[in-house]
Amino acid sequence: MKNFALLFAIAIAATFGLVFGTMEAASALSWNWSYSATGITASGTFTTNDTPDDLGFYQILEITGTRNGEIITGLQPTGTPIPGNEPSSIDNLISLNAQQLTGEGFGYSTSVGNYSSPFFASFLPTPSYLEVFSVPPLIPGSKNLGAEDSELPISFSATINHRP
Repeated sequence: MKNFALLFAIAIAATFGLVFGTMEAASALSWNWSYSATGITASGTFTTNDTPDDLGFYQILEITGTRNGEIITGLQPTGTPIPGNEPSSIDNLISLNAQQLTGEGFGYSTSVGNYSSPFFASFLPTPSYLEVFSVPPLIPGSKNLGAEDSELPISFSATINHRP
């Protein structure tokens, strides 16, 4: 009986080892992204989760890059607006679909204290990508874009680079 219990324990341990030992850890995708317009050049990399949602969108987890020479210092937290563009919250989603960004887009800060939020403007007569760019002083509230801020059409693209 002792041998049976020992063999049973070994069999269970081996089964768990085979099943759980071969499971891959959660991984991520690395993307190259860029957008441009007259006077605007932005590019860098995203890290996203590796599984899209039901609509084909991946969650952006990290961002690096530059915008007009300013180093991107951080991704705006999902569900919050970039400063100066309240109350428009971002969702940090990206897709390989023809429409790569949602209407909420993604947001980031730069090394000199500016903020940017590229998004897909489906409300326009000809839907396209726009970038909201806010510069200090940042004025919270609804009608908060000052003379130093902008909302301009951009050309946007992103492709999966590799799995980090």
